[in-house]
Amino acid sequence: MASSSGNSMSNSVSEEDLHNQRKRKRMESNRESARRSRMRKQKHLDELMAQVTQLVKDNNQILTTINFTTQHYINMEAENSVLRAQMMELSQRLESLNEILHYLNSGTNSNNSNDGFETSEGFETTSDESFTTIISNHNNNPFVIMNQPIMASSDMMMFQY
Repeated sequence: MASSSGNSMSNSVSEEDLHNQRKRKRMESNRESARRSRMRKQKHLDELMAQVTQLVKDNNQILTTINFTTQHYINMEAENSVLRAQMMELSQRLESLNEILHYLNSGTNSNNSNDGFETSEGFETTSDESFTTIISNHNNNPFVIMNQPIMASSDMMMFQY
C-alpha cells in the first residue's frame, strides 16, 4: 500500500506539475497574444491618426480653393454688374441719339435735307463716315449731347438677375 500511495502521490505531483506547466504555458501564450493584440491596436490607431492628419490637410486645401473661387466669383459678379450698368447707360444713350436722329431726319426731310447747313430746328448736321455729329446752336435747346465718360461701379448697382 505504501507503494501505491507513494505512486499516487508522485502521479498527483506530476499531474499537478503538468497542470501548472500547462497553466504557465497558457498564461505565457495569452500574454504574447495580448501583446500582439496591443501592437495591432496601436498600429491601427497610428494609421487612423495618419488618415486624420491627411484628411485635415485635404480639407484645408479644399477650403482654400473654395475661398479663392468664391472671391473670384464675387469679383466677376461685381465686374458683370458694372458692365450691365454701362450697357444700360449706353443703351439709353443710343436710344436717345436714335430719337434725336429720327427727330432731325423727320424735320430735315421736309426741309430739303442740306448736308452741313443749319436746319429749321437750330441744329447743324454734318455727315461723317462713322456717325452723325449733332451740334447745338442755341443754349436753350433741349437736345444738348454731352461727351461724358460712363461712370459706373459695383457700388452703384446691386446684383440684378
